[in-house]
Amino acid sequence: MARDLTESAQECVAFVPRRRDLAAPESDLYAALDLGTNSCRMLIATPDAGRFRVVDAFAKSVRLGSGLERTGHLSRGAIGRTLAALDVCASKLARYQVENVRLVATEACRRARNGSHFLAVAARETGLALEVIRPEEEARLAVISCAPLVSSKAEQVLVFDIGGGSTELVWLDLSSVDPSRRAQAIVNLEMSGGEQGPDTARIVDFISVPLGVATLHERYADVSDDSARFALMSWYFEERISGFKPYLEHLTGDNPETFQMIGTSGTVTTVGAAHLGLRRYDRRKVDGMRLSAQAIEEVIARFLRLGPDGRRSDIGLGRDRSELIMSGAAILQTLLRIWPTESMRVADRGLREGMLFAMMNARGAFCDGIWAE
Repeated sequence: MARDLTESAQECVAFVPRRRDLAAPESDLYAALDLGTNSCRMLIATPDAGRFRVVDAFAKSVRLGSGLERTGHLSRGAIGRTLAALDVCASKLARYQVENVRLVATEACRRARNGSHFLAVAARETGLALEVIRPEEEARLAVISCAPLVSSKAEQVLVFDIGGGSTELVWLDLSSVDPSRRAQAIVNLEMSGGEQGPDTARIVDFISVPLGVATLHERYADVSDDSARFALMSWYFEERISGFKPYLEHLTGDNPETFQMIGTSGTVTTVGAAHLGLRRYDRRKVDGMRLSAQAIEEVIARFLRLGPDGRRSDIGLGRDRSELIMSGAAILQTLLRIWPTESMRVADRGLREGMLFAMMNARGAFCDGIWAE
């Protein structure tokens, strides 16, 4: 789901490759690649005491979905940029000889009329066979990535992922799960029904809206007034989630400590970084931070005051993010208006981390459970 070019710098700050002998493959290495509407991102990691340690990382803004809302096709330029990024990923996988790999593509490839053709070309030219995952799987993986951030007090949890081409909302009921096992229950999450044991996270409802920072921005790109465009984006997004069960029913409870909201996307990390006043992004300061609703409103209000030109010159935003931040902010503000909360957790993590947790968990790497942060 969406990030920008600055993420490559983020990865450099946050992840330092370890020295290792690359002559032979090692079974403890796992790789997860996420090809989204805006970005191509990959992590190579190894299990480490209830978490995982990143060995190498890659992130590049490829804008695969550029123009997709208008034409229904992936453009030649977007395909060229993406193939170049995938070639870098293929080289890293070959270098580390990773045995446990999952490579996924999301909304842009799901929607594009030439999505299957592009994936066939990618497999032929880079050797990477990407799997187009359903929105339900995309949501599940995003939720799993946030497992360590779930509070032991949380009984109702809303996890949302604002992507480039879609936004996923998952509402979880953890009231029947022992507080000490709530993080592990989320890693074990399955989107399908099945038996509900005493330590099972129950999915109250899930929705995937085909609106993300890129697609929502493109839909209202012809509206010249900045404030009017923001209001229209917020209104349209709320219209599209009106069938979400928690939208229709009061589920947050009377105790604010038992409801938790976790956001994972470039939008929430950008807002978090702006609140901290970071001129250069630092994942260690943003990932997992608690961001108050008031702070979010203040940052969004400042972005609106800046206007398009002011946002483009804001050193903390970066050129790519400055164009898309208001569509993401419209989604974020809408969610906070519908489900008021004093604060939310910011997650600089997503599909890649979710895939890594899921693969490692399936192979018994977390016998002692997930370490909560």
